[in-house]
Order: sequence, then C-alpha cells, then structure tokens
Amino acid sequence: MVAVRADPIAYPPRGMPREEAARYIGVGTTKFDEMVADGRMPRPKKIDGRVIWDRLRVEATFTDLPDVENALNPFDRVF
Repeated sequence: MVAVRADPIAYPPRGMPREEAARYIGVGTTKFDEMVADGRMPRPKKIDGRVIWDRLRVEATFTDLPDVENALNPFDRVF
C-alpha cells in the first residue's frame, strides 16, 4: 500500500470547471448556465481548450445576489 502524503498547503482551487462552480453556489448546472447567460454569475475564462470559472469572482458575484425579503428565519420562532 502506498502512503498518501497530505498537501502541506491545503487550499481550494482558484479555477473551477462548470460543474464545480455550480455546486460551489448550491445550484445545478442548468440553473448555473442560466445565471451566467443573464449576468447573475460571471463568464468563464478560457485556458487553452478548458473553460474555467474564477472561484473568487463566483464568490463575489454570489455575495452580491439579492437577499430574500421577508424570509422566515426558523430561529425567530424559538421562545
């Protein structure tokens, strides 16, 4: 059996393929594609033949999405 060494610099990848970018914000790939098409998510970068989303741009764009107004917080019901 081969011992697997842990990466001493554990970090999330900066670039993500479409499936990972969609999963990162909690939606499916179809919804992610819609969000890219209508500008709610950033467009990808192209590296040779690969299409990659910048994790930091996806995260920043997600942060800028509007919050749900009048959303019920389950903790508001706790006495």
